[in-house]
Amino acid sequence: MYNLFSPYQIKGLELKNRIVMPPMCQYSVTKKDGIPNEWHYVHYVSRAIGGTGLIIIEMTDVEPDGRITDYDLGLWSDAQVPAFQRIIEGCHQHGAKVGIQIAHAGRKAEDAEVPVAPSSIPFSEEFKTPRELTTDEVKEMVEKFRLAARRAVKAGVDTVEIHGAHGYLIHQFQSPLTNKRTDEYGKDLAKFGVDVIQAVKSELPANMPLTFRISAVEYVEGGYGIDYAIELVKQYKEAGVDLFHISSGGEGPIGSGGKPGIHAAYQVPFARKIKEACDVPVIAVGRLEEPHLANAVIGNGDADLVAIGRGMLRNPHWALEAAVHLKQEGIIPTQYTRGFPRIK
Repeated sequence: MYNLFSPYQIKGLELKNRIVMPPMCQYSVTKKDGIPNEWHYVHYVSRAIGGTGLIIIEMTDVEPDGRITDYDLGLWSDAQVPAFQRIIEGCHQHGAKVGIQIAHAGRKAEDAEVPVAPSSIPFSEEFKTPRELTTDEVKEMVEKFRLAARRAVKAGVDTVEIHGAHGYLIHQFQSPLTNKRTDEYGKDLAKFGVDVIQAVKSELPANMPLTFRISAVEYVEGGYGIDYAIELVKQYKEAGVDLFHISSGGEGPIGSGGKPGIHAAYQVPFARKIKEACDVPVIAVGRLEEPHLANAVIGNGDADLVAIGRGMLRNPHWALEAAVHLKQEGIIPTQYTRGFPRIK
């Protein structure tokens, strides 16, 4: 029987517990150069001190126009590597492992003069109409993902996560609603994702797991459902993904596909279905900040890891608080023991 504080290993990645800090954009790169600053250092290292097992650094983009806003992180230049390296080393000093989520916003790049996408379909009336990428440009984009992964490895990450969810570029390619192409990337909607996975995988050490975040369902009118996502996961697994991070939505205005859940653990059923159907390890995410609930997700075998998002924004020591609630001894740093009740 496993619990939230059971160690976890996948390939060469060894985690002290099952608690993940998921990527959450901070929009705090004040110099607009993609380089993390002191805010990012304190933000991430404080969660490492707070007992988190795996910290995934927020959406980090493969080119300047791939950012949601100009205040986002980037890994399109070697000059950006040292600042990430400092954060990763700081987190490692406190027992956390670190990943980086690499991405491209596609048609959701709000500050790009002309966003790009698989097809010239805007996200909504408030967004700019994107330019359709040529086939050669799509192949160049794959290369940009590969180079970003190379820089992430140089910075010292323990895993790389590819962002294929929430309506960003890879999601746009894999969705029938946003990919109306007639070339090879339109005939096979998973091809761009597969190409990116293979390119990124080629840059990772053999023992480093590759993570992929996917939207298990879409909520727009006519959006895809869990069965479609399962088929994508099977193809992405074959291409080289080791661990899937299961989210949902983000592709457009809410429609007939149903509304995102408002109840605790609303995405856990998606994680379990994908885990069982594809025989893959998964991270569950979405309103799991109550410690006993998060613990149950692990104990019931719904997921292998649990990501705590907004709960960890509110409390960088969420993992330490959870240890007290779950009566786990030996978790609280010596410097903080006076601030926590004794476990009975």
